[in-house]
Amino acid sequence: MSQITLVLPFALPIPEFAPDLVGALQAPALSALLSRTSSHARLPANDAVRALPHEQWLARELGLANGGRPAFAAAAMRAAGVEAGIEPLGGTWFIVNPIHIEIARTHLMMGDLRNLGLTEPESRALFETARPYFEEAGHALVYGDAGTWFMRADDWAGLDTATPDAALGMDLTDWMPEGRSAAAFRRLQNEVQILWHTHPVNAAREARRLPPVNAFWAWGAAEAGTLPAPDAPTLKTFDAGGAVQALAGAQPDALPDFGTRLDGDTILYCGSAAPYAVGADWGGWVAQLQQLEAALFAPILDALTKGRVREVRLVLSHRDAHAEFTTTALAQRKFWRRPTLDRLL
Repeated sequence: MSQITLVLPFALPIPEFAPDLVGALQAPALSALLSRTSSHARLPANDAVRALPHEQWLARELGLANGGRPAFAAAAMRAAGVEAGIEPLGGTWFIVNPIHIEIARTHLMMGDLRNLGLTEPESRALFETARPYFEEAGHALVYGDAGTWFMRADDWAGLDTATPDAALGMDLTDWMPEGRSAAAFRRLQNEVQILWHTHPVNAAREARRLPPVNAFWAWGAAEAGTLPAPDAPTLKTFDAGGAVQALAGAQPDALPDFGTRLDGDTILYCGSAAPYAVGADWGGWVAQLQQLEAALFAPILDALTKGRVREVRLVLSHRDAHAEFTTTALAQRKFWRRPTLDRLL
């Protein structure tokens, strides 16, 4: 029998709104999974890592953490199928995301990558324009997909970077790369920004009232060949986006297919609630959790109680912490524990 670990970024309500949000949820299956447990814990984020709690957790679970930081680049390259075309493959690789930087009244902010809507032709055009500048700086640039490229930068191995979601909505001054190579990063960033400022892709996007792609974000540094641990669970994703999606390769077409046909220990990473929480759309957040109740929590609880799954773990997070809950079929027989969502508070 398999073990399922369900990872739900931003499904843990933030403390100031938690009572109202929990009161609005009708989720008996989730209540049972959270209440009738063999163990549970809530852990604060490690702010020094510059990654969100669920990203730190995933990096540790897959064996892709470097000093606690997500070292996803090499594994994402392997999953995206671009590793095979690089000879020789060596050195330090970074994930590179084309992004939109917004100018707020007093600071700069990164737009949500999930809302960028960059097409393959647009991304290819921007990539080909920028690549000579990366190469002139001594860094190979490899295309993965519209939102995910890869850069080799051996001399930037010690660069202290933040994940895009950790920097999202924050003052970018506090989240830009730091360390000995930071000045070199900023120089390359400035050159690419100037290059893209008048690019036809951005002119066409702005004509369609879409945000221009005016910068790139580098993170997830890993030595070539840094792959998930041999005993790491299989990763499946839904609505993950970005490099986490790249780590898993293909994703199911529909949420009801997400938790089916499990073989062995599996991490199910579902990012459906994240955009609503990030955008402070709490009505949408509640509606999304209700959809997950029917499409995910109830089927998983049914599989657990009928013996098709040995153990279920839930990892729920918000920006400052994550909570872990473990339950089994035996724990679900603890009828004296009334199912409740109070552990989300």
